[in-house]
Formats: sequence, structure tokens, C-alpha cells
Amino acid sequence: MAWFKRKEKGITTPTEAKMDVPKGLWYKSPTGKIVDAEELARNLWVSPEDDFHVRIGSAEYFQILFDDNQFTELDANMTAKDPLNFVDSKKYADRLVDTISKTKLKDAVRTAVGKSKGNDLVVCCMDFAFIGGSMGAVVGEKIARGIDYSIKNKVPFVMISKSGGARMMEAAYSLMQLAKTSAKLAQLADAQIPYISLCTDPTTGGTTASYAMLGDINIAEPGALIGFAGPRVVRDTTGKDLPDGFQTAEFVLDHGFLDFISHRKELKNKINLYIDLILNQDIR
Repeated sequence: MAWFKRKEKGITTPTEAKMDVPKGLWYKSPTGKIVDAEELARNLWVSPEDDFHVRIGSAEYFQILFDDNQFTELDANMTAKDPLNFVDSKKYADRLVDTISKTKLKDAVRTAVGKSKGNDLVVCCMDFAFIGGSMGAVVGEKIARGIDYSIKNKVPFVMISKSGGARMMEAAYSLMQLAKTSAKLAQLADAQIPYISLCTDPTTGGTTASYAMLGDINIAEPGALIGFAGPRVVRDTTGKDLPDGFQTAEFVLDHGFLDFISHRKELKNKINLYIDLILNQDIR
């Protein structure tokens, strides 16, 4: 019965021979539900157990919205500078290099054009993985250029926001992007080109105070955090307890700041439906 007992004391398996479980095989939702990663991806990164919408990035949204995941990225190699020589816990220039290396992203937004349900669509999508999706000069410029492309080619424009707000390392340069993107969206409106704004988790700060709330139709994903200042700041400033669900997409919808909440599975159909209705064309 030697297989019931160890002949030698201790664990003798060498480290390189150990069979560790690879990271990323399972996802645990905030409600404690465990989901297989492959099943989660097949379900458009929505937990089938509790319908929780997992935070995803531009690559996943492009896959959801563009037909056969075919698209052309615009201004793909645009990167930020450090005009203020900003330093906090580390130099901003070094932080940019490290973040680009870790995320394989150039900045916190990507712009792409492709077919969605057969028609051309420009999509600007933010990536929270890049310094919290913070809005700097590159974010503003890429959004502005995406809008310029839409105007020039008469293509509907979609903005997917996912941001902690303005990028403090760029100070006033970051705040200038609120006015810049808002002015560009006014030009888009003058050209009578549809603009759909999608707020995802989280959409806060200067992003909310500018392009995220300026859509012809403003929509959000279920449960997304949407607001300007965070709940703690609002509570401390007002000195009042906040209502249940404060700053969730559902709360914001009830108070008139959103038009619709769209489940991720319906996102492609809903966005194209709204575009067809705005343009008064046949429903695809």
C-alpha cells in the first residue's frame, strides 16, 4: 500500500515540472459567480450566471460592432508627449513608455472605420487599461480626427467612453480637450451626421462633462458607473447620504441623462437601429 504513504518526506517535484493552472481560465463576477473564460468570451464578456457586463477594451468592442471584425484603424501610431515634464511617483514620460509596453496600446483611445450591418461606421473606443482611460491631448486629437473623417465621408460616428476623466499629467492640455471635442461634435451636428454615445463602466470626470453626454442618442451598458465626481466626493461635498444605485446607468436613465440602456448582446443592432431612425432610412 505504498501509494497511500510517502516513501520520502516533503514535496520533491521540481518547480519547472509543476502543473500550475494558467491565469485567465476563470472569471469571478462581483456577485461571486465563477465563469469559464472561453464561455465568457462567447457570451460577449457578459456573465451568463448574473448578466454582469465585464469591463472590456477597444479590441472587444470592435469585434462586437464591426462585421467579421474587419476594420481599418485611423491614426494608429499617435502617441503622447510630456510638454510639462510632469513627475509624480515617476516621470510621466517613463509612465507612458511602461504603459505602452504593458498594454500594447499607444494611448487611451483607438479609432476605427469599417462595416457594421453592411454600412460604414466610425467608432472611437476608449481603453481603461491605459492610465485609467484618462483623457489627454492624444485622446482629444484622435476623437477630433475621427469626427473629421465622419464629416468628410458622411459616415455615422460612435463614441464608446470608458474613462476616469482628464489626465492630470497633462494638466490644462487635458482640460482643453473638453472644448476641442465638443466643438468638433458641433461641426458633426451641423453636417447632420448621426452621433451615438455609449457610456460604459466607468464614464466619469471630464469625459462625462464633454463628449460622453453630447450624443444625438446617449446610451449605456447595464450597471455602468456614470457621473462627474465619484460618490465619495459627492457625499463629502453635500454632506448627505446618497440614494441606492446612485450613478449607475439605471439611476442616470431614471433622471433623464440617458435615452436607453442596451445589453451588450443587442449593442450592434441597437446602434444601427438608432442610426437608421435618425437618417430616416430603411431599418437594416
